[in-house]
Amino acid sequence: MSKMATACTVKSVNNLRVFKIPQQEGADSIVRKLENGLVSILNSRQPNQSLQELYTIIENLHSSHRGVLYEKLQGLLEEALLEILEAVVRECEKMPLLIQFWLRFCSQIVIIKNIFLKCDRSSQNSNKYNTVQQLSMNLFKTLIVMSPQIKNEVTKEILQWIEMQRKEITIDLNQLQNALGMLNELQVYDDIFHTEFLRISHNFYLDEGAHLIDELDVRAYLRHVLARIKEEQEREKDYLKKHTATAVLEIVYKNMIKEHLNKILDKTFQLLYKDVIDEELGILYNLLKKVTLGLKKLEEYFMNYIMNSGNGIVNRPDNDKIMIQELLDFKDKVDVISEKHFNSNEAFSNIIRTAFTKFINNKQNKPAQLLAKYIDAKLRAKDLTEDQLEIILGKVMVLFRYIQGKDIFEAFYKKDLAKRLLLGKSTNQDAEDSMIGRLKSECGPAFTSKIEGMFKDINISQGINNAFKQHLVHNLTPNSSDLCINVLTSSFWPNYSTYNVNLPPELVNYQATFQKFYSNNHSGRKLVWQSNLGHCIVKATFDAGNKELQVSLFQTIVLLLFNEAEKLTFAEILELTNIEVDELKRTLFSLACAKNRVLCKMTKGKEIESEDLFGVNTKFTGKLFRVKINQIQLKESVEEQHATEKSVLADRQFQIDAAIVRILKYRKRLNHNELISELFNILDIPVKPYDLKKRIELLIEREYLERDKDDPTNYTYVA
Repeated sequence: MSKMATACTVKSVNNLRVFKIPQQEGADSIVRKLENGLVSILNSRQPNQSLQELYTIIENLHSSHRGVLYEKLQGLLEEALLEILEAVVRECEKMPLLIQFWLRFCSQIVIIKNIFLKCDRSSQNSNKYNTVQQLSMNLFKTLIVMSPQIKNEVTKEILQWIEMQRKEITIDLNQLQNALGMLNELQVYDDIFHTEFLRISHNFYLDEGAHLIDELDVRAYLRHVLARIKEEQEREKDYLKKHTATAVLEIVYKNMIKEHLNKILDKTFQLLYKDVIDEELGILYNLLKKVTLGLKKLEEYFMNYIMNSGNGIVNRPDNDKIMIQELLDFKDKVDVISEKHFNSNEAFSNIIRTAFTKFINNKQNKPAQLLAKYIDAKLRAKDLTEDQLEIILGKVMVLFRYIQGKDIFEAFYKKDLAKRLLLGKSTNQDAEDSMIGRLKSECGPAFTSKIEGMFKDINISQGINNAFKQHLVHNLTPNSSDLCINVLTSSFWPNYSTYNVNLPPELVNYQATFQKFYSNNHSGRKLVWQSNLGHCIVKATFDAGNKELQVSLFQTIVLLLFNEAEKLTFAEILELTNIEVDELKRTLFSLACAKNRVLCKMTKGKEIESEDLFGVNTKFTGKLFRVKINQIQLKESVEEQHATEKSVLADRQFQIDAAIVRILKYRKRLNHNELISELFNILDIPVKPYDLKKRIELLIEREYLERDKDDPTNYTYVA
């Protein structure tokens, strides 16, 4: 392990010159020379003999006296090491001196290994003797490091250094690296250090986790744990072996995260509810990846967070106006969390989809209705660029996918689209086309066929109006007003109530002329006039000057009455117009009690009563030449909303009935559970088993189906 390498590396002695041993000199004398040289080396002194001469002695004697040479070396090493042991034992802090002796000993052994090179090579071939390296390391391990006086102190002092480092006290990193390098070189790293290090690390992080989880804010706690992990990773780079570093990291994750998992998640999501946590979510995610079932627990909390927050949005009283915007903002928020902090993990994307589908549809039809209204408002808006609209439409389509009652959405979308088209309120045809394309892509062409038919009717009506105007010119028909008539296919458009109101004579004549023209060109078609959908520009003269009033047809009918009378009672207006009472009250309120009061209500009271008296407000002023009068009657009432929902529910019943009959007509006979299962598979509307059972019972009463006499759970189609 290169990071723990000691000074005990082999260095060759270059340019060795071989000396001839004089023949008359005896072996004992030669060995004494060698012994003196080795003693000098072990005492860090320059030997009297050159290294080349000592090498030559070994070369000449190794084949016949190898055992003697190794025994002599072992004895000298033991003497030197015992002196080292005695010196180290006397010290209070033993490691610094021990490391100093170790590094010096390693340097000495490098020299001796080069002298004994011939012996070592022969020993490696025979395996009879240990090499100098093996011999010296075994002796240092046995006599010094593993001695009773030293062993425990080595462990204790190394662990003290690491504990100081964990407490941010500066230590001599080189000393620590050399100490663990020594243990590794002597192959006692695991015995002396690894196990005890993990034990004290376990206690350290267990205590620190228990202390800090309650003391620190969870954001600070997560950052602290992350810092601890980085510290332990740095220790692997600096001095720990890989298996030790891996084990201590597991301890950190277990004692600082897993042991306090619920408390960490509780505190984290409390801050998330308050929108006061951000980057720490990513830290939490990465920490939990390393903890058994950590991400599963995070998924549970994330699901609960989305469900609780989502239910809070859709169930909050009086939240209709901002519900969709809040849902879109919340969707953006959880998407950022999932993509930025949870690494776009598919499990969390699925949780978002599942949770949104659940809480949105817990509210039944309301979100579908409000989503249609939200889109209507955006398509009417004049302050949005095309790019901004495209972004908004893309986001609302995500919510649309979650809504199960798409037929409810369709019904309200068509009602709002009708108003945009008939009142000319759509500000961007490209955006309208884009929305239709998105709906068609999501639900298929059948879903948008009627919507596309509505646009087609408007385009065709433009051609009809141009032809009609040419017809009037050609026939020299007098026309003091510029009228535009939309001819709508009833099956495409929402159902509207028909009002039999008293129109101004000029308009009655105009209608008759158009009816004749249209019938001549489109035989077999019947026109039904929807006066409640009309709107007009009425020219009016006040004391302050002339104005143009942008009003509904009902408002127009009322205003024109005051060309013939200065004052009229509610009862008189009702008789003259034949407008339904509630509708007339809304109309008069918009003209006499709202922001732009072109009529005067001459009796006190905020509400419109049957005895009220009205006249023209000749003092009316306005900054603009064209004044828009709030068209209160065009705002969808609660009753109209309920009527729309009721119509959709009736359509659902027809779909269910048709599906039941179609299945049994094909299958002839079917068990109740099998029939319910097939219905759930083919119906794309939100239904409950109870609703299906109820429709089956009604079809039995109407004799489309019958129960099996022997087994009432089986149904048979009645031909």
